[in-house]
This record gives sequence, structure tokens and C-alpha cells, in this order.
Amino acid sequence: MQKEIKKAIFPIAGLATRFLPISKSVSKELIPLADKPLVHYVTEEAFLSGIKEVQFITRPNQKEVLDYFKRNLDLEERLENANKQEELRKLKDLEDLFGKMKFSRAFQRKAAGNADAIYKAKEFVKGEPCVVSFCDDVIDSEIPAIAQMIEVYKTCKCPVIALKTLPEEKLSSYGVVDVEKVANSFYKIKKMVQKPKQGEAPSNLAVMGRYILTPEVFDYLGEHKSMMRDDYCIGQVLSKMAEEGKQVYGCEIKGDWLECGNKALWFRSFLTLLLKHPEYDEGIKQFLRDYKI
Repeated sequence: MQKEIKKAIFPIAGLATRFLPISKSVSKELIPLADKPLVHYVTEEAFLSGIKEVQFITRPNQKEVLDYFKRNLDLEERLENANKQEELRKLKDLEDLFGKMKFSRAFQRKAAGNADAIYKAKEFVKGEPCVVSFCDDVIDSEIPAIAQMIEVYKTCKCPVIALKTLPEEKLSSYGVVDVEKVANSFYKIKKMVQKPKQGEAPSNLAVMGRYILTPEVFDYLGEHKSMMRDDYCIGQVLSKMAEEGKQVYGCEIKGDWLECGNKALWFRSFLTLLLKHPEYDEGIKQFLRDYKI
């Protein structure tokens, strides 16, 4: 019987050096995008896709991201005493959205590739298929990106990589897949090329920060621990598996990819969401008009 996907892994142990000095004291995942932190968007996407449990892979002293999802009774009491009803409503909305999800963490004690971080969650997934999401990739879509991928997984019952079509001139900054088209927006992965030189990309499909992994992926990592010692990313691992004849598929995601991997991308994504925000959009648009921006 096919198991439903109810668990997600969020690797967040990186040092986020591209966001220094902010990331010196604040986890990148708590940096705001419009009026919510990055981690809020990715977790909401997971929740709306049916995910019930999330395990964060963190540094040992990095606990503030999990605190975002916990109730702060002292804060609630202070707001109640001050009759701050609107602020209390915002906290209640947060609790209503995430209160039934389970959150935990495992540690990545030294800097290594994200394949190593993901393998730390092996006991958490307990032989079930799971989602991996990276918080610096926010996907604004009508149907949550993970839900789109789960529909593909139900068909293939194999690892699934999220993909996005990009212009040729941008491909050299991404992992790009060589594929065989199976159906509309559905591909069999042959291999992935990391940051191909201009004109040498095998397709125009770039890898996004979403994956569905099967127990076979964790078994493969256990048999190839040198990959974790050599700082492999999970995309490289899945590429190796595909090259060895194992079944790996790709799903082209419908939606806007709001990248936040560095400050320049984050600024653009911040403004994009702000201009679509139902509360702030008109004020920001007027501000831009006033300053002829």
C-alpha cells in the first residue's frame, strides 16, 4: 500500500554568509519577506499540501526558528492586558494555521553539504517518503508547489525534483537537468549538470529547492557516505542515482519562484510580494509613483 507523504525536512543549518551581517544573530529563515518570515511561507505551503510533521536540521545553538511556531503565553498575556486585540488576532491566526503540526529538530554539527543534513533526518522519516524544502525558495502559486509534486509522486512512486523553465542566459547559475519528457510538465531525469557553462546547459529546466525523497534515497546515501563527506547537495545525489539507472522524475512547477538565496534576489522577491499584498500594495505603489521609481 502506498504511503501518504506527511513529513517534511527543512535543512537550515547553513551559516547564510551571503546575508551577513544580518545572519550573524538572526537565522536567515526568519528574515522577513513582505510581512512574514521566509520560514512561514515554506511551512504554510507544506501545511496546505497535507504535511503534518516537520523536522528542521539546525546548528546546535539555533533554536529561534522553532520558537516562531510555539505559543508565547507571556506575550499573549501582555497583549491582553494592553487590550491589543489586533495583535492577539495575528498570534491566533498563526496558532490556527500551524498549531496542529508537529515540529522537531536534528543537528548538523559541522558545515557539510545538504545531503549530509538531510541524512540526519533518517530516523525522523522512518522509511516513509518525505518532502525536502529549502526556505530561501518561496513559491507563490495557486496550487501549493508540494501538492503539485505529490500528485506526480502518486503516479511514479519515485523521487521527484521540482523544476522551473528559465531563460538560457540565467541557467549557468543553477543546477540544470537533462530530461526525457513523459507528459506535460512531467519528466524522467537523466542527470543534472551543476552551473553549466553558457550554451552548454542540457535543457532550460532549472532545479528548485523542493524534492520528494523515497526510502531508497536514504539507503543510497547510507551506501555512499563519501558523498556526504564530499559536501554533495541532494540534487547531485539524485543525479548520480539517475545516471546509474534508478528512476528519478521531475515536475515543472506552476507558480512564481521567489528566490532569496542572496540579498539581491531577496530584495526583488520582497518587493514582488509587497506589491501584491492586499494591505500594503496601494501605499507602496503610490510611494513609487511619487518618487517616479
